[in-house]
Amino acid sequence: MPGLGTIINVAAIVTGGLIGLLFGKFMKPRFQDTLMKSCGVCVIFVGIAGTLTKMLTVENGAITADGTLMMIACLAIGSIIGELINFERLFEKFGEWLKVKTGNSKEKSFVNAFVTASFTVCIGAMAIVGAIEDGISRDPSTLILKAILDMLIICIMTASLGKGCIFSAIPVGLLQGSVTALAGLIRPLLTEPALNNLSLIGSVLIFCVGVNLVFDKKFKVANMLPAVLVAVIWGLITG
Repeated sequence: MPGLGTIINVAAIVTGGLIGLLFGKFMKPRFQDTLMKSCGVCVIFVGIAGTLTKMLTVENGAITADGTLMMIACLAIGSIIGELINFERLFEKFGEWLKVKTGNSKEKSFVNAFVTASFTVCIGAMAIVGAIEDGISRDPSTLILKAILDMLIICIMTASLGKGCIFSAIPVGLLQGSVTALAGLIRPLLTEPALNNLSLIGSVLIFCVGVNLVFDKKFKVANMLPAVLVAVIWGLITG
């Protein structure tokens, strides 16, 4: 059944969020703050590991770095595009609308929790590759693995940031569901260079999400999202 992986992923996020919400009610603010920063540090290292895996190679005992020019160019171009459109504000507006429609108007941290959690579970190659595998070969295994990771992450984030994190299941469902539905069209575009670039830039953005969790908001991650598309186009042209 195509889309099964996304259904499982969405269910896992909601389940993890509800568990986190339950435990969060019994935690004092200082414990919630410590938990959030601990989660942020983990996200930072996930981003660093993903970035270095795609950039560093070992040849004849020497470590070399590739993709530096691509990374700088894609982030610069993508960020300019994102700022012109102001994706950050659009995402926040959707979060504010969701906040009202779900009866959470009094939840001050709802929008921040929703936006931060959404970027954490949406950005990355696993979401795209897993959704394509689910659509073409009916193999949900990658998305099931992602679902387990997302459930743990959202559980921790909900306990510290609040119930807005649970609604990150919506963009996950929309993104992965759309990719699964269009898998036949998207798959030819994801050549090995394009996929490597996507993974590298996605990991950089995950790092930025982690920094925002630890040091409050430092990066407008939504406005940097077009860099992922630029990276794929770069891979198609140069690959």
